[in-house]
Amino acid sequence: MPRPREFDERHVMEQAREQFWATGYAGTRMDDIARVTGLGKGSLYGAFGDKGKLFHRVFGDWCSAVVEVAEGRLAGGPDAEAMARLSGYVHLMAENTASDNERRGCLLAKGAAELTQHDPTVAKRSAETMTALLTLLRTEIAAAQRHGDIDSTADPERLAALLLTVVRGIEAVGKAGMDPQTLRNVADTALAVLPTPEGQKRLTT
Repeated sequence: MPRPREFDERHVMEQAREQFWATGYAGTRMDDIARVTGLGKGSLYGAFGDKGKLFHRVFGDWCSAVVEVAEGRLAGGPDAEAMARLSGYVHLMAENTASDNERRGCLLAKGAAELTQHDPTVAKRSAETMTALLTLLRTEIAAAQRHGDIDSTADPERLAALLLTVVRGIEAVGKAGMDPQTLRNVADTALAVLPTPEGQKRLTT
């Protein structure tokens, strides 16, 4: 009978995430993971497999968290509140980036940039995450269109892709050093350019 694990697996995953986040996949060794978690490499391999398998778990958990945050803001509801939900999400993403003083950026972006070309698991998980985010944004845009806050003739798929690109782009330029107020202004501008029905002005949300 195998011995029960004498460590908090969730805590170990969090420590591993912090290390991968700080030094990237290529820059992280299992020795580094052992050091920050306080576990021997044998215990790590036994519980999580090799470095690639451990990163896949960390990356998958992070991607799930990214979608959960979006679902928290874009959870659906009355069409009359859809524009406010969109605004809340876009501004939340800008504010999160603006407050990232260490400029670490998002582990999703970092892992995708480093590994998608060579790692099918990371590539697949990244694509699934983007698809989920697009779906949430498209649903809210369609609701705002039904309520008359966004021009009903506009393509919700294209508008969703625009907002997603803005949100992910804010993270990238924020990591590069763009000042926090400019990041907030980008969020405001992205929402302001969503097309309104002819003759209608959008109220600030």
